[in-house]
Amino acid sequence: MSQFQVRLLTPADRPDWEPLWLAYLGFYKTALAPEVTDSTWDRFHDPAEPMWALGAFEGESLLGFSHYIFHRSCWTLAPSCYLQDLFTVHEARGRGIGGRLIAAVREAAREAGSARVHWLTQEDNATARALYDQVAIRSGFIQYQLPV
Repeated sequence: MSQFQVRLLTPADRPDWEPLWLAYLGFYKTALAPEVTDSTWDRFHDPAEPMWALGAFEGESLLGFSHYIFHRSCWTLAPSCYLQDLFTVHEARGRGIGGRLIAAVREAAREAGSARVHWLTQEDNATARALYDQVAIRSGFIQYQLPV
């Protein structure tokens, strides 16, 4: 297995990140307005925002990313860390990239004093769930959404 590096994405990484972001949105059969993508990218690099983006690189090639957000909780004194997005390019799956990105988010959460890292996935996402079942505890909660 070849080596790859996980690091925070920088503003200069956008040309590499955006095609992966669009592929990720395509996986979930959704599209966002360009201004949402622009705002999301800007938030990752704004020190006033609690949002971060990590990338897994092999040389100069971006193979995957994770996005995470720190937020307060009514149940803990420490902030929680929400791993909102996790994606690996199809050609690089099965090489441990997703697990390494999760571990890097966990380490960032530990350094920030977070109480936990949590995330969601679709029930039928068997590939992701196989990894998640190895690295985390399934909470047993079911998500509901109420459009506003």
